[in-house]
Amino acid sequence: MEFKHFIRPFDEPLRALSNAPHRGGLTEANGFFFMMVSKNYTGDYRKDCADFEREHGLENFVGFMTAADIGKVLSVAKSGSVTAYVTAGVTNPAIAGEVPPPWKPGTINIALVIEDGLTVGAMANAIMTATEAKTYTLLKLGYNATGTTSDGIGVFAFEGETEWAGTATELGISIGKAVRDALGESLRKWGRTRER
Repeated sequence: MEFKHFIRPFDEPLRALSNAPHRGGLTEANGFFFMMVSKNYTGDYRKDCADFEREHGLENFVGFMTAADIGKVLSVAKSGSVTAYVTAGVTNPAIAGEVPPPWKPGTINIALVIEDGLTVGAMANAIMTATEAKTYTLLKLGYNATGTTSDGIGVFAFEGETEWAGTATELGISIGKAVRDALGESLRKWGRTRER
């Protein structure tokens, strides 16, 4: 795949919960995007994301940023009602609770599109489950890290009555499988780009 950015529009607006730099928090979204920036990016992320949205004719999209080569590392995996979109770059691995090494650009972005109706609490639960799956995948593949210093995550779902998305639920199992599959593939792709 050869492209600099990734844009995923939705067929209809979904509720979004994320820590994305563009339209993060709890909002309604028409889609999301992964925007590629330079490895030495020091720009105004608010302005740059808003400009990106406008220049691409988008409205009410949630936006993530990464210095990873999106066209080479983007991986998508589906399990049950969950589709995980992941870009991985791990030049700045970190362990939660420990002082990170000197900062370098590198981000793991995870966007989950869930074809179910969830409460806000279940969306928060989905973020927890996805984070557990991310950490397990990193450790299993030999990274001494729980993530990077700049990871992004977003959950997109219909508003509904499902209250739980933890590891004991069918939804949580699907989240874990989708994240593990997509992140594992993205990390392998990222490793190959660094070997060249």
